[in-house]
Amino acid sequence: MQDLIAFLQTNSALVLANPTPFATFAVLFGGGGFAVGRYLLTERIANLESRIARRDEEIAELKGKQKAPTQEPSLVPVAGTSVAAPLSRLIRNSLAPPPSTRRRDNQHVG
Repeated sequence: MQDLIAFLQTNSALVLANPTPFATFAVLFGGGGFAVGRYLLTERIANLESRIARRDEEIAELKGKQKAPTQEPSLVPVAGTSVAAPLSRLIRNSLAPPPSTRRRDNQHVG
């Protein structure tokens, strides 16, 4: 940047004598540099934009899973009755040992 300022100071008489060609060349070289930089970095910009879009989708998916309501256990009709019981109670009862093998702690010996 310091070199540019020194260049303009040494050639200020030329720049002030011909401002239109100086401004034209400044716009051409500035715009050309921007266009070349944009062209060379287009792939990188597209890659970063796709990563941002993918992250946004992942965040939305995780928020959707987090807010998913918990389902109530289904009621299953018990055979031979007119009452429906929760599925979790039926599973728990089916895993319990038969009554004859259960231990009785409240028996008095005597």
